[in-house]
Amino acid sequence: MSLPFEFNVDAVLSIAHVAGKKILGIYSQDFEVYEKANVSPLTEADLLSHKTIIDGLADLTPDIPVLSEESPEGDKLNRLSWDTYWLIDPLDGTKEFVKRNGEFTVNIALVNNQEPVFGIVYAPILEVAYCGGKSFGSFKIQDGKAIEINVRKRPEDTSEWKIVGSRSHQSDEFITFIKKYPGAEIISMGSSLKFCLVAEGVADLYPRLGLTSEWDTAASQAVVEGAGGQVLRMPEMTPLRCNENKSSLLNPYFLVCGDSL
Repeated sequence: MSLPFEFNVDAVLSIAHVAGKKILGIYSQDFEVYEKANVSPLTEADLLSHKTIIDGLADLTPDIPVLSEESPEGDKLNRLSWDTYWLIDPLDGTKEFVKRNGEFTVNIALVNNQEPVFGIVYAPILEVAYCGGKSFGSFKIQDGKAIEINVRKRPEDTSEWKIVGSRSHQSDEFITFIKKYPGAEIISMGSSLKFCLVAEGVADLYPRLGLTSEWDTAASQAVVEGAGGQVLRMPEMTPLRCNENKSSLLNPYFLVCGDSL
């Protein structure tokens, strides 16, 4: 797949790192926690990261619009007319941030024709970034080194499977799902890092049987697909897409899988 535009991957990574530094400036001190309309916690770090990324992408690619979790409602309606746009979550895993366990990320995705074609997932506390897409392959960047990552072949014996679950959002549906695979190891992780465990071959499946929004998943979906995996909407088992629903940015339930089903 060739893209009808060019952008500087290193420059986007730099924007994510700058946003991460701004987040860490808040993380290292006492911070205020506000309440959004949907009752999820919102910190000063969300807003600071949002502005950093919005400004950085506007300078880098002024002709490509940007949609953020923290964007005004007008932009969330305007997206319906966009074929290509940046989709960002300035701080994915706010609950993990509030708990101070380090499992939160900066997510930046490029969407083209409803498909996440490139994504960056950066975890500032862990000092690791994942980036990639179908046209790029996927890479884990740590200690100044970029290592190509790939999903692993799922073992035939389900007792050898590794299934990722949310650290903060394990639903009754998830518990029912994992009962189908007795003996499978369950790995708990926060934010978009769950996708990345599948992308780098540490885990085999991540079933998300709870609510998420498109900005939660687009960047990490690109990384998984660049590593040879799939993100499939359930129960149709067709690829998850962005900007299909005119009335909502909520995702259906989905399954992240390494080896093909």
